[in-house]
Amino acid sequence: MTASAERHVLQFCHGYDGPFLDCARQYASLFAGQGYRVTTVFLTGEHDPDVIADCGSDEVLFMEYSSSAIRGLKLGAIAALRKIAAARPFEFCIAHRFKPVYITLLATRLPVIGVHHAFGDYQRASRRLFANLFRQRLSLLGVSDAVRDDMRKCLPKWPAERIETLYNRIDVEQLQGSQFSAEDARRELKLAPDAWVVGNVGRLHPDKDQATLLRGFAQALPQLPANSQLVILGKGRLEQPLKDLAMELNIAGHVLFLGQVAEARRYFKAFDAFALSSDHEPFGMVLLEAMVAGVPVLASNCGGAKEVVEGVGVLFPLGDAAHLGQALVHLSQLDAAQREACAEQMLVRLRERFSDHAVRKVFWRLPQVNRLVAGS
Repeated sequence: MTASAERHVLQFCHGYDGPFLDCARQYASLFAGQGYRVTTVFLTGEHDPDVIADCGSDEVLFMEYSSSAIRGLKLGAIAALRKIAAARPFEFCIAHRFKPVYITLLATRLPVIGVHHAFGDYQRASRRLFANLFRQRLSLLGVSDAVRDDMRKCLPKWPAERIETLYNRIDVEQLQGSQFSAEDARRELKLAPDAWVVGNVGRLHPDKDQATLLRGFAQALPQLPANSQLVILGKGRLEQPLKDLAMELNIAGHVLFLGQVAEARRYFKAFDAFALSSDHEPFGMVLLEAMVAGVPVLASNCGGAKEVVEGVGVLFPLGDAAHLGQALVHLSQLDAAQREACAEQMLVRLRERFSDHAVRKVFWRLPQVNRLVAGS
């Protein structure tokens, strides 16, 4: 296909912090081999050559707004996006999170697929009103069935096919090639080679509920292998309260807070088990990263995490430290053959449901996508 025959799609992202750079890559990859040229625009964040290299788009633009500059009516951002859209024959826009959805609908006449990565984005009456005003041009995707159902509950008069699920996904082979071996990962993180290690990666925030993880680990510790450790990667406002809780539980000598670790996904083979104790996790990308590493996973039985783990890992009731502790003991008793079988099951799940290839096929079958392509 010649450049003049290429079709153009706009991807508008709030920023590229945390997991959102890979989200941009994920959605750009949907159009590979489909005859589309993808322009990705970041609302916040400075121009960064590494971001350009990593997000897999044909063109990358940076608006470079600060968070404070996009409060209120966002008139500057609306004008800037209008100028970008006027210079390119975009057929539709994929907008991540509410602010980019809002700006795109006001700045352009494009059909918009709004991708939502969290619960509660349409709980506010003002946002529901806005969505209903633009419902002819707007369709919505949630990163899990749980997020999708939350939006359907907030917008009950919308047809179900206008609010669908498109799972987050991962480039399995690329991540496998970039992860450290267990030995190298432990050396890099300064972990004992003979320890039995439970890993957790995430912000130290109430939503992640590491307090329950600490309590569950404390209850399990007497039945865990000698020299067991809980290793937490991440930072946040609860760091000191969590350290205080570890002291109170008399497990501080078994808990390591490693802070923010760059490219943490590369270190998951350092863990013997991975635990996610989050309160209503919308999805849980870290679960996919642990599964790629072949590490047995356990997660709270709520939100999108259940959709990832059910059938290939262990689920426990939200906030239930006793059941979490029992799950840790169970995982510590798996023999080598059982761990290998678990790793194989997780790899099958990844490739069938959470790989770029699998989700690309789902995307092009979505009713709202077919409608946009047919109407272009």
